[in-house]
Amino acid sequence: MTQTIFMVGARGAGKTTVGKALAEALGYRFIDTDLFMQQTLQLTVADVVAREGWDGFRLRESMALETVTAPKTVVATGGGAVLTPSNRTFMRHHGVVIYLRASANVLAERLTEDPEDAQRPSLTGKPIVEEMLDVLASREALYQSVAHHVLDATQTPHEVVERILQILADETVK
Repeated sequence: MTQTIFMVGARGAGKTTVGKALAEALGYRFIDTDLFMQQTLQLTVADVVAREGWDGFRLRESMALETVTAPKTVVATGGGAVLTPSNRTFMRHHGVVIYLRASANVLAERLTEDPEDAQRPSLTGKPIVEEMLDVLASREALYQSVAHHVLDATQTPHEVVERILQILADETVK
């Protein structure tokens, strides 16, 4: 198994935390598309959205996704990467897509503990629990449709990584 592994899910699902640990366990590179964009553009996500709007940000996100896709790489995607149909198709055809699934309450709790406001602008301006309910309502079907595997993101990062390693080992045997 040398293909790209894409982590998808809402903000706070653990894509970066689990992705880093998974990459380390596999001896792969780890790239977070939001961080990649920040470093290459020298702008935060909030800055890009303020300058170019969400459409401009989504376009840059798609370019970043394609740029970082490479063998032996774990990619943590932005929570909204699945909103772009071409991103869903790209990920399904260029690697294994893992959806880290958690309830709105769990996501809101995590985001409240570690808000990273500048990096993660509010999508709706609503209280975080309401925002996460809205986000999941609009994206759940997209996350499900793009995912090769759906995992419970409420487990510890170690447990999630162990489960992914088991899935990848099973796929290699097939």
